[in-house]
Amino acid sequence: MRSILLGTVAALFAGVTIFGQSAAFRARLDLVQVTVTVTDANGRLVTGLAKDDFQVWEDGIEQEITQFTDQRVPVSLGVLLDASDSMRGQPIVDAREALDRFVRELLFPDDQVFVATFNHLPRLAARWKRPPRTLANVLQGLQPSGGTAIYDALAETSALFERRDNGRAAFVVISDGADTASDRTLHQTLDVIRRNDAFVYAVAIDSADARASTRVNPEALRDITSLTGGYTEVVRTSADLAPATARIAEELNKQYTIGFSSTHPPDGSWRTLRVRVRRAEHFVRARRGYYATPPARDP
Repeated sequence: MRSILLGTVAALFAGVTIFGQSAAFRARLDLVQVTVTVTDANGRLVTGLAKDDFQVWEDGIEQEITQFTDQRVPVSLGVLLDASDSMRGQPIVDAREALDRFVRELLFPDDQVFVATFNHLPRLAARWKRPPRTLANVLQGLQPSGGTAIYDALAETSALFERRDNGRAAFVVISDGADTASDRTLHQTLDVIRRNDAFVYAVAIDSADARASTRVNPEALRDITSLTGGYTEVVRTSADLAPATARIAEELNKQYTIGFSSTHPPDGSWRTLRVRVRRAEHFVRARRGYYATPPARDP
């Protein structure tokens, strides 16, 4: 089933331009692009900063920021929704409504979105589409069933980001249960996740009514999201999904994008990244590194 899913993904996206750039960013083969979120001590998003407010290091060596924008640039966003048995009833209703509002009202026409669900196996519900509002009601007939294989679903649907149109990328994961059915471990999933540069956001429904053995594991989700520059939010009921996804949309609207040309040629190695703002009262979230993959050679 996994090979079928990945084969379907490849067929659906054959010929799509990879890493298209907005007008605010010139396309450069050697450009390392980093999306940055800045907050204050109270967790409020900080806007209005300039290029000179930022510093970035690669493998401990400070890099010159050659490109910068504080304007919203289009995002390629994936939504991964838990459709296991524990989501039956009101939770799946609330999740569908939150998703519909997210794609219909909170994203922009030049954003692109895919939607996937998972229980013991992932399922691609809709390939990359633009404008996002065309995906409203895409999960209308979804009937939850089966176990929860969140690690496998994250790893396998991450392949979709390799054939996206926009340089900026984000992944929103909604789940109400601990992983009970994956073949992959958390460590293996982390290795896959860090090979793309999408911010990963997780909304974890931690209901007091759930069995202790199957309750969502926020710590595991935080291990994943913090690596990418995203975050995990724990909500108590599925009714809280709509405001939680609205907060993600607000962050996507207020991020910075910086770029630099690495001082080392791409060699396939893992490069650590550190971004900071010169003002001590501000806090930064960004991906912690990237693989310096050489450009593909023409056959």
